[in-house]
Amino acid sequence: MDLYETRARYFLVGSNLAKTKHRVLKIDRTEPRDLVIIDDKHVYNQQDVQELLGRLDQGNRTKIGQKGSSGLSRAVTAFGIVGFVRFLEGYYMVLITKHRKMADIGGHSIYKIEDTTMIYIPNDSVRVTHPDEARYVRIFQSVDLSSNFYFSYSYDLSHSLQYNLTLLQRPFELWSSSAAAPSAEEEVHTASKHDSFDIFEDEGLPTQVVHGLQNEPYYKYVWNGKLLERVKDIVHHDWLTYIIYGFCGQSKLLIFGRPVLITLIARRSSKFAGTRFLKRGANCEGDVANEVETEQIIHDASVMSFTAGSYSSYVQVRGSVPLYWSQDISTMMPKPPIRLDQADPYAHVAALHFDQMLQRFGSPIIILNLVKKREKRKHEKILSEELYPAVTNLNQFLPPEHCIDYIAWDMARYTKRLARLLNLVKMITRPTYISRWGDLGGHITFNGRVQTGVLRTNCVDCLDRTNTAQFMVGKCALAYQLYALGMIDKPKLQFDTDCVRLFEELYEDHGDTLSLQYGGSQLVHRVKTYRKIAPWTQHSKDIMQTLSRYYSNAFSDADRQDAINLFLQVFQPSESKPHLWELPTDFYLHQKNTMALPQERRSYTLWWTSGVLTYLPVPYDEVPCEETMKTVKVRRVNRFNEEIDTYTEFFRPFELTSFDETFCIAMTNSAWVFMPKTVGVDPSPFTVRKPDETGKSVLGSKSSKEETVLQRKTAASAPPPPSEEAISSSSEDDSEEDRDDDGSVSQRSTPIKLLTDSGESNPSSSSSSSRAPVSIFSEDSVYAVSPPQSSADTHEALESHVLTGQGQARVLCREDVLMYREYVKNRYM
Repeated sequence: MDLYETRARYFLVGSNLAKTKHRVLKIDRTEPRDLVIIDDKHVYNQQDVQELLGRLDQGNRTKIGQKGSSGLSRAVTAFGIVGFVRFLEGYYMVLITKHRKMADIGGHSIYKIEDTTMIYIPNDSVRVTHPDEARYVRIFQSVDLSSNFYFSYSYDLSHSLQYNLTLLQRPFELWSSSAAAPSAEEEVHTASKHDSFDIFEDEGLPTQVVHGLQNEPYYKYVWNGKLLERVKDIVHHDWLTYIIYGFCGQSKLLIFGRPVLITLIARRSSKFAGTRFLKRGANCEGDVANEVETEQIIHDASVMSFTAGSYSSYVQVRGSVPLYWSQDISTMMPKPPIRLDQADPYAHVAALHFDQMLQRFGSPIIILNLVKKREKRKHEKILSEELYPAVTNLNQFLPPEHCIDYIAWDMARYTKRLARLLNLVKMITRPTYISRWGDLGGHITFNGRVQTGVLRTNCVDCLDRTNTAQFMVGKCALAYQLYALGMIDKPKLQFDTDCVRLFEELYEDHGDTLSLQYGGSQLVHRVKTYRKIAPWTQHSKDIMQTLSRYYSNAFSDADRQDAINLFLQVFQPSESKPHLWELPTDFYLHQKNTMALPQERRSYTLWWTSGVLTYLPVPYDEVPCEETMKTVKVRRVNRFNEEIDTYTEFFRPFELTSFDETFCIAMTNSAWVFMPKTVGVDPSPFTVRKPDETGKSVLGSKSSKEETVLQRKTAASAPPPPSEEAISSSSEDDSEEDRDDDGSVSQRSTPIKLLTDSGESNPSSSSSSSRAPVSIFSEDSVYAVSPPQSSADTHEALESHVLTGQGQARVLCREDVLMYREYVKNRYM
């Protein structure tokens, strides 16, 4: 979109990707304090919008001799509207000026905000200045929008993949009888001949109109909801760009050339949000501090469709202990004492919190409490002594099959045997994730199984221990997800494999990002720390991260908290009330219900929302009932419309792009980053390898791309790795249940024995050296292909099997390999 300005108005011109349809938004600049926005509600083509801009330029030119700017000028080019905000003067408009693609889900792109601009709307001639306006602007801009804010034009990031797909798979007949009918605006466009959705109606051809769903976002995880609240009922929904705050990462797992995308999305709650020591426990509405919903999505990237593709999603949650508690930071201690602020004998605040979880996730809700049990001085144990009676009190009113499960695990005590936690995790994750085969729990639907219930993990800070526990849960769920998608034979994944290393790196970035946002530093203790395999240099880094966290909590958290309160509009400046920096505490900003007497007292026994128990274990939000249908609207669009064209969204044929800068190349790839130089022996990403054999340690030492590419080309001629017994013994934290029954460490693959340069084959290989199995290494992965029927078929076999990876893996003789390498070098490398 482009922003044009005159002395009296701003004109925001938005368009689709192909630049064939345009909308115009008019913003009045003559109002000093009010926000006046006019949505044209007309769809322009390229020629019409150019004529409109030309007329505006001609009409706003000043006469000769008059002072001031003339005509229409372009102010900025943007990619979305963050929102509109007002402090003590007029309104500001916040626009996204730079973005970067971070992930792709079924052809829908997810972007990270890289840069924004803040534009004051009123003209200088009508501006009424205030001495404290500049200070509010500085506080607002201290929220770095270029750090971990994400959005998507076509995918709802505030909801899980399961929720989004549930709406798409629901028959249209369920919506046609409800209030979610096509809006009046859509009917106006349909009645117009020029803007008709169906261009074939007048020609008597079959209709091309399809019905789509427009859903309201889940505002708990939307961070600019208040900034868009002023205009969301005025402008067309295409102008609204909802952003989330947290983490988004995606990596490609190559399974013998078959691309599988692993996506990790973390959504931070905008309710009761803040920094570490300033936001603890829960508020009076049941919202807890540091609540983050983490979703891992696995899908086959070779099929780019929600209807025809294979997808698997697993969601877990972290959050502070849902009690009224805090820590006194005035003592300047690294670990201030924990204190319970209010007595809650009927677990009212915990009931509100778990009621929200029952609505969104269904049952069962599993609490994994990681706080310490044994302490010389009672500190963390205070929280467990209050949480367990609260859960017990709530469970006595729930049906037994839907009770909240409480699991206490002192993780600091069992760090030497992390495998015990792995065994516990297997029992936790088995009944709560998507699958197509076997009795794995969940709720069976026509299209597969859906996740019912959620695992809620917490320690005191919900940072280091919680991230490691969530990684263990996610690793176990990943095995079942790959098994459900048909990628592996058994739902088991071992440590020290390329697949788990790639997944661990995603979770390390995920943990570091969330820790910086809440605690002010990166993770202090990581997965390797709890596995007791961290290098000695990691200890010095842990000390620095501890000092950084302490400094941030002591000196900068108060300013960060003010910025969050202002950005989320928890505090709205006014002439009639004190300024933000004059408030002694922000307690009453986040505890609004304490300032008013409730009209109806909530029941202590029937503590859940009416109707939730009727549909359990299915989440209430995913049930097609009258209440949930109010958030969904039906839209009529042409099936050839660019809005629903996945091909245009993913491949972007109208943009000039460089191959080296494409997202698919920049994405972390298991074959490029983690596969070792001994890849010719066993290219499977599920084979256990020693830490010094990983591709990251091999390729990471190279400084140039040329050396890295050269090493990839010559990887097939590398010496074989140690024996399987030596490899399997390197992972001492794995339990016996993690290993295959036959004792092998590889899944869905048999190690391929590589010929030596002298031509001698391995004793376990075939006796004929001319037909001994070898492998070819390409830029994407390693493929073993069979010899052609004749020498004339050599090049065709190379192109169809080695470079494209099509067909099943077969074996190639050594004589043909030498010829193939030369051919590949001359033509493709």
